[in-house]
Amino acid sequence: MAAVNIDFSEMKRFFESVNKLGNGDIEKELKLFLEGIGVEFLRVLRDEIKRREVVDSRQLLKSFNKDDENNIWELKEGNLTLEVGTSVNYAKYVNDGHGTCPPGVERRFVPGYWKGDRFIYDKSAKGGMVLKADFVDGKPYWDKAVMTIEKMLPGLMEAKMRQFIENYF
Repeated sequence: MAAVNIDFSEMKRFFESVNKLGNGDIEKELKLFLEGIGVEFLRVLRDEIKRREVVDSRQLLKSFNKDDENNIWELKEGNLTLEVGTSVNYAKYVNDGHGTCPPGVERRFVPGYWKGDRFIYDKSAKGGMVLKADFVDGKPYWDKAVMTIEKMLPGLMEAKMRQFIENYF
């Protein structure tokens, strides 16, 4: 009678890898990947703010940072949600554009003073300037950053899947 020898070592390694995934490795990997995408998005966003030469961008730049308690950074690993934002109230106006006066108002007084060729808002100043109703075009830094990360995402996901398969299988 002839004996049949079957090498199950590869199959055993495969099932050990699958078993490892069931022990939480996949959730950890996905959370790290999602966080990495968020960090990359913040980098792209800050680059766009600089590239578009947003006026007085220091506060706006600083507001897009993961570790500041005044910023919005939410990461949910269960539903794979990443929320990035800012608490700077004028960020949307810089991106979308805005009127210099409320609707129906022709002119408004803004308290402050001039320092060289730059106007400094100061609500306690005795002087200031009068703004005529106009529209300030936006500098769509947010829109461009979203578009850029959306273009990058398929490549990032493919590279992560390749790395994942190489590490576990």
